[in-house]
Amino acid sequence: MKENRLKPNYEIKRKPEVNLRNYYTILLETGLILTLLILTALVRIDLSGAETDFIQVLEQEAVEMEEIVQTQQRETVPPPPRPPVPVPVPNTEIIEDVDIMIDSEIDFGASLDLPPPPAPQAEDEEPEDGFFILVEQMPELIGGLASLQNNVRYPERALRANIQGRVYVQFIVNERGEVENPQVIRGIGGGCDEEAIRVVSQAKFKPGMQRGRPVRVQYNLPVIFMIRS
Repeated sequence: MKENRLKPNYEIKRKPEVNLRNYYTILLETGLILTLLILTALVRIDLSGAETDFIQVLEQEAVEMEEIVQTQQRETVPPPPRPPVPVPVPNTEIIEDVDIMIDSEIDFGASLDLPPPPAPQAEDEEPEDGFFILVEQMPELIGGLASLQNNVRYPERALRANIQGRVYVQFIVNERGEVENPQVIRGIGGGCDEEAIRVVSQAKFKPGMQRGRPVRVQYNLPVIFMIRS
């Protein structure tokens, strides 16, 4: 069998310039430079063909503006209707004479039968509600509002809640000057409404007078609740 061993090349030893390994680095750098130059040239070359853009110009339609003349509509008044033509009517009707008999013998002194007169209404009659709202002399509170306010006892709930204001009470003053049916028409709460009714119920009035006699009159009265420091 023949040996496959590499035999030394004695000619390379005798002639070192024949050995290509001595030029390996130079050849490698030269190849790299050439490769870069070729790649740069290829990149810069414009391979795409020049495309020409054709712009198609369309002819614009001519628009003609027509002037519109405004017309006015005139209202024509219709002519008045013709008057009717009178048509003659033959008058063949005979009017008979009518004798009107007037009795000249009339007794003007005789009494006439007339219906009875209506019953006179009493001027002092009270309204249907049983009381007046406005009379000639309105009721007067005996002692004035000061005496009424002196009888007010401030409720504890109103004091704790700091409730102040006016309570308006509506009632009837009868013929004897007494208070009937007191009602709160505007209250403030906190027990003040009940206290106002209590105080007003104990009040005394001079009764209202209508045509010289005492009558029942509707009356309103305020009761003031104020906390004094």
